[in-house]
Amino acid sequence: MSFANAFTGAGLDRAADARRRDAAWLAAQRGDPAARAVLAGDDGIVLDGDRLALIPLGDALGRAGTPITAEPLLLGLDAAGPRPVALRAAVTVLAQAEGGLIAYVAALCNWHRRHCFCASCGNPSDLGEGGLIRSCPRCGTDHHPRTDPVVIMLVTDSDRVLLGRAPSWPPRRYSALAGFVEPGESLEEAVAREVAEESGVQVGEPRYLTSQPWPFPSSLMLGFEVPWVAGEPRALEDDVQDVRWFSRAEVAAAAADDVDGWGGEPDPAQPGATALLLPPRLAIARRLVQLWLER
Repeated sequence: MSFANAFTGAGLDRAADARRRDAAWLAAQRGDPAARAVLAGDDGIVLDGDRLALIPLGDALGRAGTPITAEPLLLGLDAAGPRPVALRAAVTVLAQAEGGLIAYVAALCNWHRRHCFCASCGNPSDLGEGGLIRSCPRCGTDHHPRTDPVVIMLVTDSDRVLLGRAPSWPPRRYSALAGFVEPGESLEEAVAREVAEESGVQVGEPRYLTSQPWPFPSSLMLGFEVPWVAGEPRALEDDVQDVRWFSRAEVAAAAADDVDGWGGEPDPAQPGATALLLPPRLAIARRLVQLWLER
C-alpha cells in the first residue's frame, strides 16, 4: 500500500477490538515499561529534533505542567531537547509513519477536548476503551470519535483545470475546490453541488483518486477528479475570491517552482515568478494536481 499523502501511514495496531474493553489488558498496557507517550497541546506536537519525541509514559504522567488529568489515550501497539511544533510544520520534517501518528493524536485529542459531555443527556462523559470512545455514566450512551467527510475535486477539461482561491490566501495561491458533505448526501452529489455552488459550472461523473486525514480538527479529505460539462466559471460564494481555468503549461510551471509552504511566498512581481502558486505538498490538493500532471 502506498502512503503518499501527508498525515497517513501511522502503521500502528490500533487495537480497535475486544481488547480495549478488557480493563486488565488496558491496565497492562499503561503499566508496560515500554509504553511511550506523544505529548500534544495547544502549542502543537512535541518533537526531538526532526523526530517525534516519544516519552516514557511514566515520565510523561509525572511531568510538571503536563496537562494529563485523566487516563492517557491508548493509540495502539508498536513493534518496537524536545520542543513543541505546530502540526503543519511538524509533518514536513517527520518520517511518513510519524506524520500519520501525529494526525491520529491530533484528531483524537481534538475530539476529546470538544466532547466532554454526553450529547444525549448532557452529563459529563468518561473515557472508555482506552480513549477510543467516551461513555456516559448516567444514561450509558457510548460516543465515538467524529470524522467530518470533505470532498475535494479537481475539475478538468482536456488540458486545463479549474482552481479557486480564498480571500485569506497568499497572492497567486489557487487550489482545488472543496466542501463538506451534507447530511443525507452521497459523495457524488456533494461533488456536483460544491462545484456548482463555488464556480457555477456543471460537472460529470466524479472519479475517486485518494484520501487524506486532515486533523484541523477532524476531517477526512476525499479526493476526486471530475470532468467539466458546461458553464463558465465565476466566484459565487463569499469564501471564494476567484475561480478560473489554468492550462497544463501554467500548472506545470507552478509545480516546478521550489516554493512550498503556507505563507512567506516571494513577491509575484519578482523576475521568474509564475502566475500560479499551488497548494503545499503536504495537502491532498497538491497530490490531485500532481496526478493530473503525470498523465
